[in-house]
Amino acid sequence: MKSKKILIPLIIVVILALPVAAGMFYVVYEGEQVVITEFGRPVGQPIVTAGLKIKTPFIQQVHRFEKRVLEWDGSPNQIPTKDKRFIWLDTTARWRIKDALKFYQALGTEQFAQSRLDDIIDSAARDLVTAQLLIEVVRDSNRVLSLDLEVLEGEEGQSGESLEEIQIGRERITRMILEKVQETVPQYGVELVDVQIKRINYVDEVRKKVFDQMISERQRISEKYKSEGEGEAANIMGQKQKELERIQSEAYKEAEQLKGDADAEAIQIYAEAHGQDPEFYAFIQTLETYRKTTTASTKLILSTDSDLYKYLKNSE
Repeated sequence: MKSKKILIPLIIVVILALPVAAGMFYVVYEGEQVVITEFGRPVGQPIVTAGLKIKTPFIQQVHRFEKRVLEWDGSPNQIPTKDKRFIWLDTTARWRIKDALKFYQALGTEQFAQSRLDDIIDSAARDLVTAQLLIEVVRDSNRVLSLDLEVLEGEEGQSGESLEEIQIGRERITRMILEKVQETVPQYGVELVDVQIKRINYVDEVRKKVFDQMISERQRISEKYKSEGEGEAANIMGQKQKELERIQSEAYKEAEQLKGDADAEAIQIYAEAHGQDPEFYAFIQTLETYRKTTTASTKLILSTDSDLYKYLKNSE
């Protein structure tokens, strides 16, 4: 009976102690940071190391914030450029909470921080884009135009048109937006890591004009390349024909020389043969003439003093 009297108060004490113990200990996980407040006021510095921590139960509260890089994705905004062309600009950014204490005092929650970034980044993007020509926002560099301009050199004076070159470019504009926002957000305990223009789309009125201009530029460059290609092809064909005629001329010269040498050698052989026995040579030549000029059905009418008849007459 006495043991029951002791056990019951002990159980009551344990039951009462559990909430106290639960309110005294808390865990900080990897990837998060904690701000402790006491009656709504921050106490000490933010806790950024992971592990089991102790606080005053019931009095102190734990506020958890991400320590990792967070994503901000804005809504597309219709923005006019310096040359009065309206575009839809869609930007995205990466940010993180650098000072949790300042972040808690200035913004309180990540949801409110996202809303605040909407205003800051969209405003910076609008200010910088409206100060630039459309071509500056669209293109990153002149690396393609450098060749195009060289190809079209001299043609622009005739057509009165020229390809547009960029001075800043899309990549530099995004850096300028990042730098401008980085000047503002530290007061909120936030660090902006990066800003990128995710997508640029033209309004319907501008899209057709831009496409027509792009097609016109590409067609001019294409025609210039084709013209140069045709000129080069004609030059190659001319060189080919010239080389072919040279080869044929040299071959004909060499063939005629070989034929001349062969004819000379044949004449020499004929002359030597004729010199050894002129009568026999004449007989052989006459027989060759018979073979070439007569057939089995050929009828010859010869005079008695004909050279052809001489050997036939003697054969009798």
